[in-house]
Amino acid sequence: MGAVTTVARRMTAIEQLRAEKKARRFPQLLVGLIGYGTSLTFLIQSALGASSWSVLAEGMARSTGMTFGWATNLTAVAVLLFWIPLRELPGIGTVLNVVLVGTSADFAALFVPPPGSLTQQVVYYAVGLLMLTFFDAVYLGARFGSGPRDGLMTGAVRVTGKPVWMVRSAIELVVLAIGWFLGGTAGFGTLLIAVSMGPLVQQFLRWTTVRLQSDVVSSAT
Repeated sequence: MGAVTTVARRMTAIEQLRAEKKARRFPQLLVGLIGYGTSLTFLIQSALGASSWSVLAEGMARSTGMTFGWATNLTAVAVLLFWIPLRELPGIGTVLNVVLVGTSADFAALFVPPPGSLTQQVVYYAVGLLMLTFFDAVYLGARFGSGPRDGLMTGAVRVTGKPVWMVRSAIELVVLAIGWFLGGTAGFGTLLIAVSMGPLVQQFLRWTTVRLQSDVVSSAT
């Protein structure tokens, strides 16, 4: 199926809700979004480098004087505008991404103490990176629509025909460069996330993408 090597077949919000296996897909969506938000806390607590999008939000906040949260929200809105030429379709996952990711990160911060040594920092970072890429693939694989940033990736994959790892890596590097230019803080860990996010998400999608009967029908026609 195309979803194994690129992204899943495009569906409207109605098709996403009507598709089978909802008893598996909806819990998978929630677990993926909550896990994704939790991963951000581990990365931030590690102090070894957050994601490219976090660097961009921080840079915007420093340049404009707005809070990090507002910068993150406005970035998501701006990214959604790029969905129009890419003809990416929103879904319930798009809305829940905005609601649950930040909330989960704030909630996890109440229970994840700051690391007390460099070794713990490295462990936090490794756990955060694996969680970030795995749970990103988990909620994308539920096929209830992408979040604003992931929709940019999936739309670009469909338009360009390039593999997930290549498109995702290019987006991450561009976002990182813009965020750094605006004054965001980036480290070696940030660069590692930027170059490894695409390949890891593509690999995890092989295991997390829910296969639907309509995929078989679509591929046969």
